[in-house]
Amino acid sequence: MEDLVLPDATRPGLHDVMPALLDAVTDGTGRLGLPPVRAAALLLVDGLGHRLLHAHARDAPFLAAMAEHGPLLAGFPSSTSISVTSLGTGLPPGTHGTLGIRFRVDGTLLDSLTWTSDAGDARHTVELLVPEDVQPHPTVFERAVARDVGATVVSDRAFRESGLTRSALRGAQYRGVGAFGDLAAELLDALGRPGPQLVYGYHADLDQLGHLHGPGSTAWRWQLRQIDRLVEQLVAELPAGTLLAVTGDHGMVTVERRYDADTDDDLRAGVALVGGDPRARLVYAQDGAADDVLATWRGVLGEDAWVLPGAEVVERGWFGPLDEAVRPRIPDVVAVLRGGAAVVRSEGERLLARLPGQHGSLTGEEHVVPLLAAASV
Repeated sequence: MEDLVLPDATRPGLHDVMPALLDAVTDGTGRLGLPPVRAAALLLVDGLGHRLLHAHARDAPFLAAMAEHGPLLAGFPSSTSISVTSLGTGLPPGTHGTLGIRFRVDGTLLDSLTWTSDAGDARHTVELLVPEDVQPHPTVFERAVARDVGATVVSDRAFRESGLTRSALRGAQYRGVGAFGDLAAELLDALGRPGPQLVYGYHADLDQLGHLHGPGSTAWRWQLRQIDRLVEQLVAELPAGTLLAVTGDHGMVTVERRYDADTDDDLRAGVALVGGDPRARLVYAQDGAADDVLATWRGVLGEDAWVLPGAEVVERGWFGPLDEAVRPRIPDVVAVLRGGAAVVRSEGERLLARLPGQHGSLTGEEHVVPLLAAASV
């Protein structure tokens, strides 16, 4: 299993980043090697993996040359809603409870990106599974405000009232944006406000193009070049006494082999719900069928996956320390995909099943992300 980078509590992770930035603007303790500053911002570039960045350093010379305060482990599974919640709460997945893109909550398979379920649309699901109850821990932004630090989230205006925003990023002033221009303007405006400030910004397009065309594709590389130029311009205009950090929520691989959990009779046998995403499946078995499901998935996937009981994944610490309230969300079986393999759902996830770029697994390409930083004195 040499291609896997296993979760390791002794290594810094994404959940350490926002608490470290908060400390940098309050007591300057220097966690993750970050310097004391008056205000700090994190720009999360969706899909920016550490290995991808350095493999394409010629397309992103400014990012590749920035001071590295990582690399970091993204957490497991290495996918957006898990990582965003880890950043927003300062907690690992087993504690904050967002265990996958789709995971079981109170018997319902919740899509934590769209906050939808098979039981209804987003409006219905947000009432059935209240985000503040699904993820009840205080966010870093709520803790910042309690310490008299201004807190701002700069992200797509469509996400302002989303379930994921309420779950992971509540407590901050939300500034909705639509493109590079207002993203940059809002980040710099928030950093320029008087007093200590903690700012979080999010940009999605690198991930989108990686999914559509594959990481390292021509379209993906052009987008990386634009992000590199954006960060260079932001650093050039940082107000005095402020810092900009840049990270990713996961990397990405190109999928070459697909198993279909919706049409393969063997993979369907004894299964109640299939969650997670194509590179990290969380499988919930019917009553009494967990052992058979484990054996069958191991047999079907073979060397293309590391298939373990959910309880063993918890014991190995892959989710991090487990909050007991989260235990009912743990799947019976976890399938961690390797190489270029994926387990898709052609009926339940029709678009996602066809995309060449995927993530979620523990390979170094997906699980390891950069932490870059530049400060203005």
